[in-house]
Order: sequence, then C-alpha cells, then structure tokens
Amino acid sequence: MQIVTADGMRADKFFERDRDGQPRAPFLHNIMHNKGRWGLSHARPPTESRPGHVAIIAGFYEDPSAVTKGWKANPVEFDSVFNRSRHTVAFGSPDIVPIFCSALPHTYTDSYSTEFEDFATDASFLDEWAFDRLERFLKESQSDPKIQKDIKDDGLIIFLHLLGCDTNGHAHRPYSDIYLNNINLVDRGIESTVKLIEEYFPDGKTAYVFTSDHGMSNKGSHGDGDPQNTETPIVVWGSGVRGPEMASPEDDVDDGLLFVDQHRHHENTPASWGLKHIERTDINQGDIAPLMSTLLGLPCPLNSVGTLPVEFLALDKRDQARAMFGNAKQVLDQVLRKSQLKQATSLFFKPFMPLVEYESMLASIDQLVSSGQFESALESAQELIKVALEGLHYFQTYDWLFLMSTVIMGYLGWMVYVFLHILETYTKFPLYSHRKAQRVTGRESGKRMVRLSGGLLMGACSLLLLFERAPPLYHAYLGLAMFFWTEIFAHFRLLQNVGSVIQTTKFSWFQQVIITSVISFIVLELLVASFFIREVYTGIFSVAGVVGAVVVSCNMRDLSMVPAFVWASCWFLSAFTMMPTQIADNTALVVGSGILVVMVASIGRWLDYINASDPYWKLKFCTTASKLDKSWLLLCIQVLLVLASSGMVWVTTSYRAQKKGLPFIHQAINWFLAGFSMLLPLKSPRGILPRLLSIFLGFAPLFLLLSIGYEALFYTALELVLFSWILVESAICHSVVPSSSPKWERLNSNYLPESTGRQSSNSALCSIELHHTRVALCFLVLINVAFFGTGNMASVASFEISSVYRFITIFDPFIMGALLLCKIFVPFILVTCAFSAVTRILELPRLGCYFVVLLLSDVMTIHFFFLVKNTGSWMDIGQSISHFGIMSAQVVFVLILFALSSVFTHDLDLLSSEQRSSLARLQTSNDHKYH
Repeated sequence: MQIVTADGMRADKFFERDRDGQPRAPFLHNIMHNKGRWGLSHARPPTESRPGHVAIIAGFYEDPSAVTKGWKANPVEFDSVFNRSRHTVAFGSPDIVPIFCSALPHTYTDSYSTEFEDFATDASFLDEWAFDRLERFLKESQSDPKIQKDIKDDGLIIFLHLLGCDTNGHAHRPYSDIYLNNINLVDRGIESTVKLIEEYFPDGKTAYVFTSDHGMSNKGSHGDGDPQNTETPIVVWGSGVRGPEMASPEDDVDDGLLFVDQHRHHENTPASWGLKHIERTDINQGDIAPLMSTLLGLPCPLNSVGTLPVEFLALDKRDQARAMFGNAKQVLDQVLRKSQLKQATSLFFKPFMPLVEYESMLASIDQLVSSGQFESALESAQELIKVALEGLHYFQTYDWLFLMSTVIMGYLGWMVYVFLHILETYTKFPLYSHRKAQRVTGRESGKRMVRLSGGLLMGACSLLLLFERAPPLYHAYLGLAMFFWTEIFAHFRLLQNVGSVIQTTKFSWFQQVIITSVISFIVLELLVASFFIREVYTGIFSVAGVVGAVVVSCNMRDLSMVPAFVWASCWFLSAFTMMPTQIADNTALVVGSGILVVMVASIGRWLDYINASDPYWKLKFCTTASKLDKSWLLLCIQVLLVLASSGMVWVTTSYRAQKKGLPFIHQAINWFLAGFSMLLPLKSPRGILPRLLSIFLGFAPLFLLLSIGYEALFYTALELVLFSWILVESAICHSVVPSSSPKWERLNSNYLPESTGRQSSNSALCSIELHHTRVALCFLVLINVAFFGTGNMASVASFEISSVYRFITIFDPFIMGALLLCKIFVPFILVTCAFSAVTRILELPRLGCYFVVLLLSDVMTIHFFFLVKNTGSWMDIGQSISHFGIMSAQVVFVLILFALSSVFTHDLDLLSSEQRSSLARLQTSNDHKYH
C-alpha cells in the first residue's frame, strides 16, 4: 500500500479547475473518474500536522498535551497502522516521519534537514525530494537482497509526506500561483510514483491512498475549525477498492448526521470541481486508519475510534458485515477495558448502562451474519460502534461531577481568601475592635482548632482518593479547595467583625457598594462577551472617550485641548476591533506606522520640555523638569532605531517578494534592532512622560518588525489611549476638593483600633478604597484590548506566522512561537507600565491593586468555567477550554507582566504629597488672581 499525505492541501483548491477549465490535478482527477473513490476527509481541530497524521495513521484524535512537545514527540506511545505493518518505507519531513517511524525496527526512513523548510522560497522542491528519494530507494533495493526481500513481503506500507503545500501556503497564501502550481507538481509526482511502483510490484495488489492532514485558510494559517482548514481531499484506488459510480439525487439529501468538524453529510458538490456526476464519499479523518488496515488485511490500531467506510471497499455484503463487526468489537474492547479499570478503583461504580448487555449484542450481530442478514448485521455493527463511542465518552468524563464541584469550591474559596486579604492589608476597613489585644489568645486557639480539623478532613479525603487511585491532580484540586476554606474559617473572628461593622453602616454606603458592584459586573460581562464578539470594545471605547473627556474637562479647565485628545484617542482605538482579524499584508502601512511612532514620541517629549517649569504641568501631568541633556541624545538614538526598523521592514519584504532567501545579515540586523532598543528605556529620564515615551519607542522596533499590516498602527493607537488614561487619573487625583478623611474612617469610628499595624511598610501609600476599583477595571479592559484589537486570542489560526519571517525563515516551532508570543507581550507590557504609573500617581499599593485585578479576573474565570463545553463542535469545545485556560493563567501572567514592567517603572520620579499640595495652593492663588 502507498499512502501520500500532502500537508496543508486544501480540498477546494485541489478539486477545482484552473483558469483554463482544466483539472489542477489531472492524474488524480482521472483516477476519480475511472478507477477509484473520492470525497472529503473531515479533520477535527486542532488542525495541525501532527494531530492530523495521528488521526490518519492511528485512527484517534490527538491528545492536546502533545502541544507541550511542539507536536514533535509522543507524550504517550500509541499503536498505529505502521506498527501493524510487516515493513514500512517512509520519506518526507523531519517533523512527521520520525514521530511514527523512529521507534519501529521494521522501517526504512529518511528525512531532509530542517534547514530545507525555508519560508522565503518556493518550497515545492521538498515534495520533489520525497518523490526522488523513493525512486532512489527502489533502485538501490535491487542491489540489496535483504531490502528487496523485506519490501516484497505482504503488509508493506510506503508513506510519503509532502510538505510543499503547507510551507508555500504559509509563506505565499493558498490562492497564490506558487501554491496552486505545487498542487500540480504533487499530481505529477504521484503519477510518476504510481508508474514506478506498478513496475516494481507487477502483481496488481497495491492500494493507494491520497489525502491531507489539514487545509489552509486564505491568510495562510491553520489550526481552528474553519471549513478551509478541516476539509481535505481523499482519493483511494487500487487493489480492494471499489470503482467509481454515478451520483444519484439521494446523495444530496441531508440525513442530519454530522462529521467530527460538525459539517453535515451529503453536502452539495460544487460545479467548479467537475465531479458532480460522480458519487462522492465523505468520511472522518479517523476513519482512514481502519480503511487502510482492512485493505492491508491487518487488525485496526488498538486505540482507533474510526468507523470503517465500507463504501470504499470492493467487498460483497457478507465481507462488509464481517469487517464492520470486527471494527465494532475493536472499539468495544476499549470501552470494556476502561470499565474494568474504573470498576477496580471505584467504591461506588456506576456502569455504562447501554452496554451492560454487550454480550447479547455481539451474539445478535454474529447470528445475523451467520443467517445471511448482512444488511441488518452491518447496521447493527454501526450502531454498536456509535454506542461504544458514547461509552468511551462516559468513562472519559466519569469524574465530571467531582471535579466540577471541587474546582468551583476552590475558586470561590480563593476569591474569598483574596478579598479578606485585601480588606485586612490594603484598606482601612475597621476589622477589629479596640479590645483586640484581649482576644488574641482566644483567636489563635480557635485558629489552631479550625486548622487541625481541616487538616484531618483533608487527610481523610486524600486517603479516599488514594484508595481509588485518583490522579495527583485530583489531590491538588481537593487540597487547594479545603486549604482555602480552612483558612477562611480560621479567621472567623475577622468575619464576625466584618458582619458587625456592616450592620452599623449607613445605608448610603450600601448604595455605593451596590452601584460599584453593578458597574463592575457589567464591565466584566462585557469583557466575557468580547471573547466572542470583538466589536464590544468598539462600544466600550466609544463610551470611554466621552466619559474621559468630561472628567478631564471638569478638572482641567485651563487645558481645553486635553479632553479633545482623550476623546479622539479612544475613538481612534475603537475602530480597530471593527477590522477583520485576517490581517492583509501592507508594508507601506507598517513603514508609515513607524514614522507615526516617531512623531508621537517627539511631540510628547517636546511638550514635556517646554512645560517643564510650569506648575500646572507638574500638577496635572505628574512629571519632573527635563533639561536639554544626554536624555535627548537617547531620544535621538531611539528614533533612529525605529526608523531603521521601518527601513528593514521594507527591505526584508522586498526580498520575500522576489522569492529570495532572507540574507543572514538582514536577520542579524533585525535581531539587533529589536533586542538593543528594548534596553534603552532603562537609561531614560525618571519622569512619567519621558519614561513612558522611551518605553513606547523601545518596544516599537520589535513590534514593527513582527507586523505585516494594520496592527502596526494599533500599537500607536493603544499608546495614545494609555496616555489618555494617565491624564484622566491625574485629573481625578488632583481635583481641588480633597477628602477630609478616609471613607473607611468615617464609616464607624467606634471600631477603629488604636494601632492595626496595617500598611506599616507602605506608610507613604494611600489605602485602597471602593472607587479605586475603576483602576483595576480599566486595566482589565486595556489588557484584553491589547490583543483583541488585532486578533482573536481563542483561535490558534489568529496567530499570523508570516509575522516572524523577518527574523527567521527556517521552520522552527519553538523560536517562531516565542517570537509570536513576544509580539503579543509587547502591548501587554505597555499597558502594565501605564498601570504602574497610575498606581504611583494615585499613591496606591501596586500589589494591592494586583490583588483587586486578580479578584475581578476570577469572576470572569468562573463564568468561563461554566461555559466550558464537552459536546458540540470541536471548534466550540476548543475555544471554550482556551477561554477558561487564558483567564486561569492570568493570575500568573499578570504577575509576570508586573515583574517585567517594574524593571522599567520601579524608579519613576513623582512629586511628593507636600510638593503637590504646594503646587495646588499655587494654582488656587493664581486662579484667584486671574479672576
């Protein structure tokens, strides 16, 4: 048998005719018309090379944990058609062939060097290499008796992995002439290879399978569940394969069934394919493995979940029924094994009821086959496979209720614990009475008792989980949940005092809490909705522009242009979430964005310089005097680096357009520009505006070199909004009427302790109050729009791989992935630096604000947890899991961002409270003189 997989070949581009009305793959079209069967193979997301080949060769859908090894290694070894074969000959990509063949002793394999996978050139020569290597192997085998004996045996598999279409699709898009010509090259290569094999094996017992692992979107990416990525061609012909048949009207009738990518059966064949009159057989990608096993006369791979597509086989009804019956028993064995394992470790085992009487079901099918009722036996076997697959799902989700409840209790406990920590450490909420010292001993004794009880209960639950041989993660989930709630109940005195304080609070305070909670909930729900509808941010920033302008105009009446700037910057940013996530190449726009970056930074520094001695500027913008010193030399260097990066964008794109490989010197220059520029902000002036402008310039070269279109302009729009945010917070901070005393102090003076000891290490900082929740909400909005402005965080396909071609063109998933993450991180770092500046302006503890952000993020996390799906399309399932994973990881992610931003913002030079008070008095006296 020969298996050929054309990596990244899209079904419609393969089947459709060219501009002259001729088939793009004439040899395979002739096969479909005269010799074999054809159809669509439906892949399941993630539509990546390794998961697709696992489904084709092993018959099951890849464990997502393989992504931790870059889809290049097996997290768990598995059975495959190659394992079952007598010998396997495999040639092709080093990213695929070694995965399936390196550990098998009965294989002859070879791969080209990874350096061949250059995205800057026409990669069709990779396919030529595979065809030529097979031809050379067959010629060499004639002089090697051992090889000749091995490959002459039955059960031989010849596997060719063709990477040309995938590489050319990424680099040049699937509608380019290079990609379309590559399809024709594959067709010609298959024709010559088939002729060669027929001459070498003249017995006519060779079967052929041509397919693809995944498709390719118009922007040159894959990974999600878009039909362009999930629909791939399959053509089967040769020994044991049924020939073509004429299509009938019933073939277009929708039977309500869906494939694994949630596309319906019996879709209409486009007329442009020229195949409408020939019967089409669509299958799931996982069905190819049992098809190949049957053609080879071998058992199905052990973990295969595919259903044998008997429509492809030249078998009579009796053999079809027997083959399908064997397929059903193979899938059923997996369910029975899982049932045995679960029953052996469960105290209260609940079997899968539809398969309790599986023995009678097997006997019934066997009886149908023996009595000659082959059609009924075939239907019963297919129904048994369907029920067995449901049983597999049942045992895979057997512990769903336990995990669901444990995770929810863990999150709620964590949120309550963080909330109490914020109250106790970062606010002046009166938590303890003045008789605190007299109750310390009793409180500590109560804490010990609660913790001892919690520890004993945790130990008992752990023993129960050990008896059931639960995975270590089960212990972790339950342990964390019990730890948090134990600590919460250990502070029962604190909870009592909070309750008693609330009981004596005025109703007006409750109104403030309710209003703040409602606004926060609405904003958080809008952020949740933004994961599905990016346009939500357009509405958010349209409203934010008006609100910000009003706030600034009420507090900065002497600076009439500032409200207009706030309004314009927010509205400018709001336009980006209306644009498509498929970013079109636009080199001129990227270069122009670099020039705009320089203009914005230069104007900002000029304003800071001319207003350095103005008390109004110092008071409103919280900056320090800026002299004409070496900092201006630093600014000139940064401007030159940005302009040089813009020039390199133009140069490297020109080289790619000429289909030339990117010279090493150009790659080295780009790496230097991106790396060196990020270090320069450390030497910039310590004032807020000069430092943030330097950070803005410092990360611009990296972002520009990783940009291909309008996202380069988004970089400047985001920075303008961040400056607007700082202006609005400065206006609020320096409003004329200060609060006479903290709100918590006015809450209930009878409960204030003489010395709580809180904020002892941050005595210069203010306490967090209820209205400071707006800072955390603004941060969450900005940190999310930092990505959703130009993409979709939930989709693998939204990462534009061509963004990295100015740094590396040889395929390397880890380096390319790291560069894509850097591109995503740059806007996040800008937002976090602005957040640090705001907390310094408001004199708030940054760690306390982080905990507030954390608390609000967890509200979104719980919402996404309830949105996680395990049914429906795999695109929906994958997106729901990625949403939850993103929000769960935000705890660590935001902390890392704070650590990175603190490198640039830890030494910001701000006016002290006394200096601001004197400037405020000066402003007031000047206002009186003016009036």
